[in-house]
Amino acid sequence: MNIKKVDKIWMNGKLVGWDDAKIHVLSHVIHYGSSWFEGIRCYDTKRGPAIFRLDAHLRRLYDSTKIYRSPIPYTVAQFEEAIKETIRANKMKACYIRPVVYRGYGDVGVNPFSCPVDVMIAVWEWGAYLGGGALEKGIDVRVSSWHRPAPNTFPSMAKAGGNYLNSQLIKMEAILEGYAEGIALDAYGNVSEGSGENIFLVRDNTVYTPPLIAAILPGITRLSVMKIAEDLGYKVVEGPVPREMLCIADEVFFTGTAAEITPVRSIDKIQVGEGKPGPVTLHLQRAFFDIVQNANDKHNWLNFVYD
Repeated sequence: MNIKKVDKIWMNGKLVGWDDAKIHVLSHVIHYGSSWFEGIRCYDTKRGPAIFRLDAHLRRLYDSTKIYRSPIPYTVAQFEEAIKETIRANKMKACYIRPVVYRGYGDVGVNPFSCPVDVMIAVWEWGAYLGGGALEKGIDVRVSSWHRPAPNTFPSMAKAGGNYLNSQLIKMEAILEGYAEGIALDAYGNVSEGSGENIFLVRDNTVYTPPLIAAILPGITRLSVMKIAEDLGYKVVEGPVPREMLCIADEVFFTGTAAEITPVRSIDKIQVGEGKPGPVTLHLQRAFFDIVQNANDKHNWLNFVYD
């Protein structure tokens, strides 16, 4: 999906033209993947444009940069206002929001400390991440030959740009073999997550999802879906998921800011359930979209752009 240009991008405290948002080719981030980012959605709700769980996304962003000793040179309040300013400047009602913190132009050695910590915020229109019809019909996926990092190699809890080289391998392998997405296992062979999504399984109306120790990103939509599922009366189990459970699950679905709640209809050409979105998945989808579209938000997850 090609990005549709908007007018302005926020860079280091000011709005610049889309085509003027540039960095130097010797910036540290280009050579060593030293960036940390978020994917956030702004929805056009019945009460106006609202950002879904902005506070949780910013907390994760600040956590990611703390792990890598790269403090953000703005307060959380300043960052929040910068995101809203960018949405307003581009007159967006619904959009995908991409804040990126990165090590800029300074030294070209591995040591990043002499390189500045720069910040940018971009917004654009973005529809269904996994393709048209994915939310309604489900997608076909495979278990990837690529695994998520072992403990004490890369910090999976940080949403770092460099980590997504692994995601690219998973995604490209899946696409070239005719699948929409891949499922990665962790270093011990248990289910981890998709290339850019968390994963859930349903068996006998119980909802299962891998834990943080399975090298997953602590997804904001993941936490939201766990809470929604509990609100709807489902038992939610967060624990190790063996690979073979993918074969016998009644339902499987991905969650993520971009993916939202995307059903999986087959894994490695084994049909999941009836080969279409199951009742629990659909129940969770309805509840989720009731929040982000109708603003029926009892958890105060929506942050309105025009207060």
